[in-house]
Amino acid sequence: MPAALSYPGVYIEEVPSGVRTITGVPTSITAFVGRAQRGPVNEPVICNGYGDFERSFGSLWEDSSMSYAVRDFFLNGGGQAVIVRLDNGGETAELNLTNSGNTTLVAANPGAWGGKLSVVVDHNTKKDPGNPPADALLFNLTITDTGTRAVEKFINLSIDPASPRYFPTVLEQGSALVRVGTLPNPAVRPEEGTKTPAPADQGTDGATLTITQFTTGPNLRTNKEGLYALEKVDVFNLLCISPHALDGDIEPGLATDAAAYCEERRAVFIADPPVAWDSVADAVSGFNSSSLRSKNAALYFPRLVQANPLRENQLEIFAPCGAVAGVIARTDTQRGVWKAPAGLDSLLTGVPKLSVPLTDQENGQLNPLGVNCLRSLPAAGRVLWGARTTRGNDLLADEWKYLPVRRLALYIEESLFRGIQWVVFEPNDEPLWSQIRLNVGAFMQNLFRQGAFQGQSPRDAYFVKCDKETTTQNDINLGVVNIVVGFAPLKPAEFVVLKLQQMAGQVAA
Repeated sequence: MPAALSYPGVYIEEVPSGVRTITGVPTSITAFVGRAQRGPVNEPVICNGYGDFERSFGSLWEDSSMSYAVRDFFLNGGGQAVIVRLDNGGETAELNLTNSGNTTLVAANPGAWGGKLSVVVDHNTKKDPGNPPADALLFNLTITDTGTRAVEKFINLSIDPASPRYFPTVLEQGSALVRVGTLPNPAVRPEEGTKTPAPADQGTDGATLTITQFTTGPNLRTNKEGLYALEKVDVFNLLCISPHALDGDIEPGLATDAAAYCEERRAVFIADPPVAWDSVADAVSGFNSSSLRSKNAALYFPRLVQANPLRENQLEIFAPCGAVAGVIARTDTQRGVWKAPAGLDSLLTGVPKLSVPLTDQENGQLNPLGVNCLRSLPAAGRVLWGARTTRGNDLLADEWKYLPVRRLALYIEESLFRGIQWVVFEPNDEPLWSQIRLNVGAFMQNLFRQGAFQGQSPRDAYFVKCDKETTTQNDINLGVVNIVVGFAPLKPAEFVVLKLQQMAGQVAA
């Protein structure tokens, strides 16, 4: 109420309604972790299209299966990707900035791409009649990446550490191509006409990645490096770790580590089949012997046969994770996260063939195990034909058997986790509980109206409970408020049974 009622008259007070809208989180932001030609290492970068990826990380590269996966993701309807580039022993290129070689620049990040950098120095700088000595400290720098034709030009750089145009600071904050390597002591202004068309040290791409760069290396989680660089990202929903080589695999331990991390982050790991699975029998025995049994992982078989632009469009075999993630993102946009990303509408774009053609009977061997099949169907083309998690084996009878059910639960969990932060430190009593029921109920009702739950009425579809039964006096004393939310998920119609009966002819009595 007003602070003081001091005069006769009318006082106006705005009373809070208690309505706090809960906004749903994104459902198909996909994280890719792997090797690339260029770009920052262990730093997540958001890409909203393949053009963004090419500008930051380079184009298709035969040593980077991730580059092909990202291409397939956007080609199949993906909207937003988070890219984490990892490196195994790559070296940065080094360029001499002065003819005497006592000042060097280095490429902004490791890789042989830095060998295509060149720098040009000129002294066509601003003039200050009142301070001629300062003019002698200035120079201009032009940096060219002959590989991408990107050009950066910095004017009036200074070698004076006290200057706001001190060149190491300017390049650190403004250049995407170079950083300062070593400084002369005392500082020497680069000479007019200094031109470095070829670096003193060309730089190297390093070796093929291993599990060490992802999860088992020292202090990766502490330093937020490797897979754990995703700790710097607010949210992601799908995770793809492409094979270390186009014709290779990731380690089984890395797959289980990735699935475990996805459980921590309320995301789903899209697993690729090992390259050795070149038949249904191999897939059955291989999956039965694997340790990937996570409610937050889904595995798809077989691999894709696609044209490789780097080899005159010859058909080669590629991992499916990027294309699958793209189809999932497209399905989320068109139908919702509760719709199984499978069926005749789940077309794999740019995939003319599959590495192992599957029959209905072979599909019937893999589906009950929890292996999602990719099928080539007449008229429809190549499609996703399975929607189970790796806990989807019929014998397990797991509650998270189906991928859309699990992803819907993760969506609700993450949305409510973020949407009820305001509850913290509020008075823990019935007024708070009624506000919680109102806001969470409104969120669930909106999902019901969109068709996310089964049931003809809200009572059949979901419930939100927060009262003295869920939160006892002892809970209140401990500062705890308990909210129970339940929902009736829509499960995909995997088996459609059509019953036909022949009518017997009517015989007059």
